[in-house]
Amino acid sequence: MELYRKEEYYKIVGICMEVHRILGGGLLEIVYKDALEYEFKKHNIPYKREKEYDIQYKEIVLAHKFYADFVVYDEIILEVKASKEIVDDYIAKTINYLKLADSDLGIIVNFNKKTLQHKRVIH
Repeated sequence: MELYRKEEYYKIVGICMEVHRILGGGLLEIVYKDALEYEFKKHNIPYKREKEYDIQYKEIVLAHKFYADFVVYDEIILEVKASKEIVDDYIAKTINYLKLADSDLGIIVNFNKKTLQHKRVIH
């Protein structure tokens, strides 16, 4: 079976690996996000940073919003972490984001390790 959005997935992960190769682990998430934004611009990859989503509840929109770290290629949610591990909470949160964004593919990347950790999340 072919990976969903395989080419885009590999481009995004490749850029994350490049950022990790240059910056290494142990920095704050915001630093990696800044570097990723630079790389997305440089490679002409369409993205939105901190894209806001409303949360619909019955007939109202709730006051609190959800903000995806990045939405790449108009639909792939990229969550950026700088933590010990990619934990189940991050996966559950990303699945919720995918539902809210009506998207099928999420990627969680963790920059805090010696090598970049990345996980595909499909909804």
